[in-house]
Amino acid sequence: MRILIVEDDALLGDGLASGLRSLGFAVDWFRDGEAADAALAHAPYEAIVLDLTLPGGDGMDWLARWRRRGDATPVLILTARDALDSRVTGLDSGADDYLVKPVAIVELAARLRATTRRARGRPEPLWRHGALEYDPAAKRATWHGAPVDLTSRELALLEVLLANPRRVLSKQQLFERLYAWDHAIESNAIEVYVHHLRRKIDPAIVRTVRGVGYALGAPEQEPAG
Repeated sequence: MRILIVEDDALLGDGLASGLRSLGFAVDWFRDGEAADAALAHAPYEAIVLDLTLPGGDGMDWLARWRRRGDATPVLILTARDALDSRVTGLDSGADDYLVKPVAIVELAARLRATTRRARGRPEPLWRHGALEYDPAAKRATWHGAPVDLTSRELALLEVLLANPRRVLSKQQLFERLYAWDHAIESNAIEVYVHHLRRKIDPAIVRTVRGVGYALGAPEQEPAG
C-alpha cells in the first residue's frame, strides 16, 4: 500500500514514514502542500496522511482543492488541533478520518487499513479468493488453510492484486503501487515476485495478460461434493 504523508515537522514526519515502512507500507513524505500536490498528480496513492499546519497553505485548503478537482484519495487528517469544531470541519471538508497528535504508529496503520478497505468497497478484515485467505493487518496469507511463507514484497504484490480482483495491471502500475520514489528497483522485480507467488501458492494465482500486464487468477473452484 503506497501512502502519501504531508507533515512539515521533520522529526515527526521521519518517525511516521519510518514506522509505516516497518509495517510494510510504501511511503512518500513531503513537508509542504505544493510538493504533495505535485506528487499526488503523478502517483497512485491509496491514502494521504495530512497535517493541517503547513508552510505555504493550510492543510484544509489543500484538502478542499483536491476534492474540488475530483480526487477521491482517502485522507486521514493528523493534527494537534483537537477542538471539536476542527474535527467536524475537517470531516465535512472531505476528510475520511481524523487523529490528534501524538499518535501510535500501530493505530495510524490500522486507521489507514480501515479507510482504504472502505474506499475499495471491501470492509471485511479478511480477504478471500477461492482457497486463498489474506489478512492485511497481520500480513498473513493461507492457502487451503496452510500458512504461506511470503516476503514483504510478495505480500505487497498479492495485496495489490487482491485489492483489484477484476483489473489487469501493467508492470508500471504495479511498480507505482509497490514502491516509493526513493526506492531502488530492479527492472525484473515484478516478474520475480509473480514467479514466487505462483511457486509458493499456485501456478494459477496470477494470470499474465500478454502485452498488457498481470491480473489475479480465477478463484479455485471447490470440489464437487
